[in-house]
This record gives sequence, C-alpha cells and structure tokens, in this order.
Amino acid sequence: MSLKSFQHEIQEIHARELARQRGQASGMAPPASRNVNPKKIHILEESNIIGEPPPSRNARVEDEVEAVLALLSIHDYDRARTSMAQLITGRKGEYIFRIGCQPSHASLFAGECVDDATGWSGVPRTDVEITSLQSSVKRVVEELGGKISVLFETTDGHYPRATLLLRLPPPSIELIPEVRCAVVGNVDSGKSTTLGVLTRGPLDDGRGRARVALFRHKHEIETGRTSSVGMEILGFSTAGTPVLPNILPSADANVIRRDKLGWDEISAQSAKIVSFSDLAGHERYLKTTLYGLTSGAPSCVILMVGANAGLIGMSKEHLAIALALGVPVVVCITKIDMTPPNILNETTKQVVKILKSPGCRKIPVFVNSMEVAVESSQTFAQFKLCPIFRVSNVTGEGLDYFRTFLNLLPSSEADTETFTVDQPLEYSITDVWSVPYVGTVVNGILNGGSVKTGDSVLFGPDSNGHFQSTVVRSMQRKRADVATADAGQCVALALKRVKRAAVRKGMVIVHKTDTPPKATRQFEGQVLILYHNTTMQRNYQAMLHCGAVRQTVRIISMDNPEGVLRTGDRATVQFEFITQPEFVKVGMKLLFREGKTKGLGVITRLL
Repeated sequence: MSLKSFQHEIQEIHARELARQRGQASGMAPPASRNVNPKKIHILEESNIIGEPPPSRNARVEDEVEAVLALLSIHDYDRARTSMAQLITGRKGEYIFRIGCQPSHASLFAGECVDDATGWSGVPRTDVEITSLQSSVKRVVEELGGKISVLFETTDGHYPRATLLLRLPPPSIELIPEVRCAVVGNVDSGKSTTLGVLTRGPLDDGRGRARVALFRHKHEIETGRTSSVGMEILGFSTAGTPVLPNILPSADANVIRRDKLGWDEISAQSAKIVSFSDLAGHERYLKTTLYGLTSGAPSCVILMVGANAGLIGMSKEHLAIALALGVPVVVCITKIDMTPPNILNETTKQVVKILKSPGCRKIPVFVNSMEVAVESSQTFAQFKLCPIFRVSNVTGEGLDYFRTFLNLLPSSEADTETFTVDQPLEYSITDVWSVPYVGTVVNGILNGGSVKTGDSVLFGPDSNGHFQSTVVRSMQRKRADVATADAGQCVALALKRVKRAAVRKGMVIVHKTDTPPKATRQFEGQVLILYHNTTMQRNYQAMLHCGAVRQTVRIISMDNPEGVLRTGDRATVQFEFITQPEFVKVGMKLLFREGKTKGLGVITRLL
C-alpha cells in the first residue's frame, strides 16, 4: 500500500471525525463561546486556509477587483472606499491587489519568459493607467487607515502590471495574524544563522556571528549547535516592512545579542507576525525536533539545505516526517556565496530529484523573481508546490524574496478547517514554567473555542486520569498582555494556585463543566509501518507523538493474521499508554518511532 493513498485515507478519517465532533459540540456550546463576536466569526469563515478564495471563487474576486478599479477610473472614491473595505476586511485585514493582466501560474512557476506565454487573464492596462490607478488605490486605502506597499511592478514587456499589498493595522494585539513556521534541516545547514539574519537585520560574517543571538544555552554558543526548540519572531509592519532593531551592519556578536527588540515591542509595531520554531538538526535531538513539529501545529516547514553539503543525513529524515504529517514544505538552499557553481548545481539537481520522487510528489518552483515569490506564497499549500529559495546570509542574495514570501503567507488562525472558534475550549499544553511572583505558566495552542482572563477551567489528565480545576489569572501572547484568545492562537496562561509539578506537557485545558472529559489509556488506530528492520509483535514499545502528547506506548493486539508487522504493512493495532492516561480524540494523527523504526497512523476508536 502506498504512503500517499494511506495519507489520503487518514485525512478522510480525520475530516469525518472532526465534522462529527463539531456537530455534537454545536448542540452544547460552552458559556465562553456564547459571547464570541459574531462579526469576528463571519470574518474567520470568509477567509480560508490559503488566505485567498478557492479556485471556484476566483472569477468572482476578479470581478470585485475590476469593479473597484472601474469606480476609481471614474473617480467615484466613496463607493470605491466601501467596496475596498469589504474586500480587505473579508480577508482578515490584508489583500493582494493585482492591476493589469496576470500571467498563468503554470508558465510563471515553470520559469519561462512569461511575455511570450499564453493563458493571461484580467483586463489589459497601459503603464500610465497603472500608475494612476496605483495612486488612487493608495488614496482610498489610506483613507481607510491602512497602508499599501508595491510588491511587484513592471511597465516594460507586452503586459504592464502591478501587484500591491493592502493592509489595515490590527485593532489590538489579540487580533494580530500569526504564521507559525518550523525550521528544520541537517546539522550545519545554516538554520540558526538564517533566522538570525531575518530577525535581527545585520548580515552574517561567514563565521556564525548572526546565530549567536538565538542560542539559549552556554554549550550551544560553544559548539554552534542548537539543542532546544528556539522560538524567534519576525514582525511585519502595516506598510509590509520587517520590524527590526536598529543595529549597525558592522556590529559584533555581543552587540547583536544585546540590542534586540522585546517580543512585546515587536508586537506593538507589527500588523503580522511570523513565529519560527528553530528545531535541532543533530540526530541526538530528533525527539525534540519531532515534538516541535507535532505539537507546534506549523503552517509550513522550512527545510534548510546547505548548498555545500546537499540534502544529507537528518534533512531527509525531517523531510520524510513533514510529508508524513502532511505539512507544506518550503526548501531554502543556504551558503550559495561560498559554494562552487558546479556543487551548487549538483545540490539543486538532487533537491529537485528528491522532491519529484514518488515518495514526495511535489512540484519544485524556483523563486527567482518577486512575482514568483508573491504568487507562490498564496498557492503552494493548495497545489502541492514546493518553493525553492537560494539565499546567502553573507551577501544577502535571495533574502528579499524570502522575506516577501514570509510576509504574505496566510495566517495560521485562518485555517478554519483545523481551528474553530464556535466550539468548546480545548487548549493543548506544549511548555510549562514556574515564573517568580506569578506562579505556574503554561504555553500552548488553542485547538478550539476561546478563553479570557478570569475563566474557570479544568486541566488534566493527571496520572489517575482526573482533571483539576483552576482559574486563568492572566494571559500573554508574544509576551504582551492580552485579555482574550481565540482558536488557532498560541498563548501563555498563568494558572491560579497550581503547583509546577502538577502540570506537564501534553495535558489539555477545557472549560469547567459538570462532565469533565475522559482520559484514555487504551486506543485503536489504523497504522502503516514506514520502516522497521525486523518484525513488530505484541508488547512492542515505541515513542508515540500525537499532537502535544508524547509518551511510550505498548502494542496490545493487532489484526494481522501472522501476529507480526513488517515494513510497509498496514494494520489495525490496539495501543496502551505505559505511564499514564492521556487526552486523545478519534481522528487525531499519530506518529510513533523507536530508533530507526517509524510508523504513521490515525486514531479510530477509544477503548
């Protein structure tokens, strides 16, 4: 059985169960979800996972844009302002506005000269019309309180055209859209250095100056190797420019490490935030990297490949895990300044070959122009594209395309398939700390519903499968105080009168009700063994990753007539958690591993 068809089946089971659970829950909405702003729900429903309407609505959207341009042509600014406001607010406060004829994506992504290609769409404009319409759009958007930035403009060639980003400032920090990206790749592929350059501004010196600011431990600075899940954020202002500290390009590593903006300062200046999880590349830390990928609910995985080394070692492992979890992948080839051209060509060929292989089935798209960066950011998740960036952190080549791509990625909360506001609260805990004078603080993602400070909640399950009650004392998002949080957001909650030892990663927080959720000790799942060097039998133990849950499980039975499982086998298997029960639901995807053994599956029944 092929991995692709199994993944398709998993997705179907997951979607079916999600729809069934939502249908059940809609009859018993919790007290907090009754006061959710209906307008906000409407906006969330209007936007979808890709941040632009699905193909069936493209014609309608083009008509809307042309209607706005027609009103601007006759200087009817009042009606144009109303239409423009509907266009932008219907898409979570930002919209990519195209003027003139647009090339077909097929010819654009194939890297051809688009002027000679066929399949253009839209109304042709002259360069004079484009300039005049741009200034009219700018006037209307600024009257609405927003800003425009020119992403791409060309006046030579057969078809003059321009692409603008229209963005309104978010009403409050609670509503800033966020994109979660996980950064993976082999050790020494330049993950931390690239993030250091993106989030701090100054280019690298070729000796790792840019990455020092990201390290959390002394041994990381000494070895230059990340061992923990590092979190970094990059803010983009309403005008579309990155929010960076004022550091001189010639500054040394200590200055870069010291002169940084606080997360709350970045949030205050930003209209959109990209959160990076800098995951470890070394084989020793694979467990940590896997946990970062399953618990962080990333919108995309950025796979870093060193141009001098190619796709080697853990890079292939990380790519396989991202594909198994069904997360869209972006490839970033680093160190192009120090790599001889023939080696760079070999690396590029190898990456393309692996992406096109039957295991991946991705369409590689080289991002060599701003137009490709803009268009691929909107469609890559939907059409199984894999954008490939070639960047140098020393010369800065290719970084502008990469920044623009990140700036335009659809926000993680806009994925209403995964995160729904009108459901009961469900918050999975991915980190726990004890903060002096505050108490126990947990960090995690709201999978459903909404929460506000002062809410009475239950957290659990503990080792006996019970849930304890507590109150949300305060809440922070990106280290800035907030009062409410909705599904899809990543927030930290301070819990009242809770000991640090009573909370662990993998627990969930739900609204206080008369019937607390049930903890599960045993469950049944459909699994596919991706790799195992011998055979799996009853009582085989492996580490299971399922959302924020990470625990060793034991196989208690399987429906295979031989009673053993080998590589490529598919079976219905019953598992049991070894140490304590966990909160899992039917339809959740699971990944289990032990050494080189890997398996993929979905929960079909709780026992």
